[in-house]
Amino acid sequence: MTYAWDDPTSALPTAADWATQISAVADRFNREYQGKSFDLPQEVEAMPIFQEWAAGSLQARIASPFWEIAKPKKKEHCLDIGCGLSFLVYPWRDWQALFHGQDVSTFVKEVISSRGPQLNSKLFKEMKQAPAHRLEYDENFFDMAIATGVSCYYDLAYWETVIAAVKKVLKPGGLFIFDVVDPDAELSENWSILETFMGAEVILESLDDWKALIKKMGGKVMKESSNDVFHLYKVKFP
Repeated sequence: MTYAWDDPTSALPTAADWATQISAVADRFNREYQGKSFDLPQEVEAMPIFQEWAAGSLQARIASPFWEIAKPKKKEHCLDIGCGLSFLVYPWRDWQALFHGQDVSTFVKEVISSRGPQLNSKLFKEMKQAPAHRLEYDENFFDMAIATGVSCYYDLAYWETVIAAVKKVLKPGGLFIFDVVDPDAELSENWSILETFMGAEVILESLDDWKALIKKMGGKVMKESSNDVFHLYKVKFP
């Protein structure tokens, strides 16, 4: 499958370097959302973490509940980058926050675009198919940006570009809530192996390097939390 971000004429100088990984992530999640099987080695399927994934219990264990450290507020414009099916799953109606979604998955784009307005036409604002570094929105528009389960597939150089893009679309004082893989967490190594065999290589970076990047980009960590794979940051920009 060819994606729009495969275009080698992109104005971003390193877009060609990122395109392969972005497309791999898109294909990996299209396959899962569509219920297609993964051709995995027997030794990978024998891993306990694969058994949890196959049983459907792994996601609840490793998902980052971003709303526990930064709950979207009524009428706030929130951008969910790599949103997956979050508008259909998370309590957006309880929050009364305005949802803008973006994901690399064609399946997610089609499902959310179709079902989102039916679920709540007032809260659902838009759904775009695009990678995290391409945020084509008005500057200073969003109160909050969210990106969970996204950064783990890309290197720090790519994520620096993402943060720069997020800063442009956030209002002054806006929040960016995102998670990263903690290499020292209990399940991080095995989860990374599983994801890589599913087609989306996980890139492990130290938490010290992540904090250094946040500082470099002018962000301040306001709050943090962890689970068995991910470390979640609540970051505020001036």
